[in-house]
Amino acid sequence: MKETKEVVIVGAGFGGLQAVKKLAKRKDLNITLIDRANHHLFQPLLYQVATAVLSPADIAIPSRSLTENCKNVTVIMSNVTAIDKEKRIIFFNDRALKYDYLILAMGAKTSYFGNKEWEKYTIGLKSLTDALKLRKKILFSFEDAENYPENAGKLLKYIIIGGGPTGVELAGSIAELSHNIIRKDFRKIDTSKAEVILIEGGARLLPTFDAGLSDYSKQSLEKRGVKVYLNTKVKNIEEGRVFTESRMFEANTIIWAAGVEPVPFSRELGFQTDRAGRVIVNKFCSVDSNPEIFIIGDMAAFTDDEGKLLPGVSPVAMQQGRYAARTIVNDIKKKERTPFRYIDKGSMATIGRKDAVAELGKVKYKGLFGWLSWLGLHIFYLVGFKNKI
Repeated sequence: MKETKEVVIVGAGFGGLQAVKKLAKRKDLNITLIDRANHHLFQPLLYQVATAVLSPADIAIPSRSLTENCKNVTVIMSNVTAIDKEKRIIFFNDRALKYDYLILAMGAKTSYFGNKEWEKYTIGLKSLTDALKLRKKILFSFEDAENYPENAGKLLKYIIIGGGPTGVELAGSIAELSHNIIRKDFRKIDTSKAEVILIEGGARLLPTFDAGLSDYSKQSLEKRGVKVYLNTKVKNIEEGRVFTESRMFEANTIIWAAGVEPVPFSRELGFQTDRAGRVIVNKFCSVDSNPEIFIIGDMAAFTDDEGKLLPGVSPVAMQQGRYAARTIVNDIKKKERTPFRYIDKGSMATIGRKDAVAELGKVKYKGLFGWLSWLGLHIFYLVGFKNKI
């Protein structure tokens, strides 16, 4: 009779969920999935919840319903507080659980690059709570402007800091919402006069994309009425004001989309971390001292054969989740571990309705074709048949 192994997976994000799916097929494994929330969140569409295009239920799927047919999977909603690596015990709240293998996929949080005080003046976008807070702020700004039209100029100003995919998608979505979608819904104000400002510290938007696609994104946003400021570094943020090296911007809503960092627990594990706080893992997505612990996704600093650090994006986390699951199965079968190899399937970012940029290897799309590529891929990876429809 085979011995049943205990596998604990912390985090129900892209990486953790992929690991669960792979391991749930094994009858010789007991799997415990621990997460702070009771749902899996499809983060790439979080900005659409924030701008009232989608409802929260469209992108947040209960973890228990995703695993209801997996009899060897137990879901626990809790916060992990400590790990005893020698005894292989994980602690959460007032409970403890032994494990044979541990997969840590706890994700990331908004990073203010050492300026923690800016958090109270801005809204990030990493969780469903963030999205709903931003959604309320944006929608109420229109209502307040309708009630007090003399203040509409100030109320309908929005600043997005950060020109990566999240910043670009938010800027385009807010511009479309105000300039087109709800323009006829109000009587005392003209929402098309809303001012959307996108601030990026670097030389171009979407810096990881092809330069041509970055330029196209900037031009497309500007056609939608977004004011784009490049090479503009933020020096300070106060209530309703953003200070840069050259000028000061005022706005009713300030959105921070400039960066993320691993959850603080990454630094508490006792493993070597990089400057950002990510755990430095080996070629097996583990650490030499504790090969039974896998660290994946935003928590991990994984360097490929070319010396490049893998980005904290969902495709990396998903592939690492599947890899960790396969490696556990191979360990049980006494097979030698093979290194993790990331297959880069490209990058995508939507600018607005029927407009996006996509870079799939050497193939580059923009406009309608880019949007169709973006749409097809996101529907494919969206969890739940009803949500896909």
